[in-house]
Amino acid sequence: MTNKKVLVVDDEIHIVHVVGVKLRHHGYDVLSADNGSQAYELACQERPDIIITDYQMPVMTGLELARKLRQTERTKTIPLILLTARMHGLSKVECDKLGICDCISKPFSPKELLRTIEDVLFSVQSHTCC
Repeated sequence: MTNKKVLVVDDEIHIVHVVGVKLRHHGYDVLSADNGSQAYELACQERPDIIITDYQMPVMTGLELARKLRQTERTKTIPLILLTARMHGLSKVECDKLGICDCISKPFSPKELLRTIEDVLFSVQSHTCC
């Protein structure tokens, strides 16, 4: 089992539930938040190994969350994966600048997300990501 801590952020509770079940089944500790502001507070307190965040959320978007995390010493190196239905609005340059390791289009496969999380965590461990 992995014992890695994942923060899942989405205002759609069914997405948080599905992702949480998949990750827990594979040995991850899962924290959840339903907006970017709540996620930022949790990230500062818990310092997860990786954050999976939706792009469009109330209170603070996924991009605003990424910017704020990168400006905070305690959270600036946490890898991020962005879930979005709006891929066309994001440039690779912007994602790189915000330390977003990967973007996954909604709807997505939980299996694909798990594989991406494992790839990103492996890359971070090997110092080849973000």
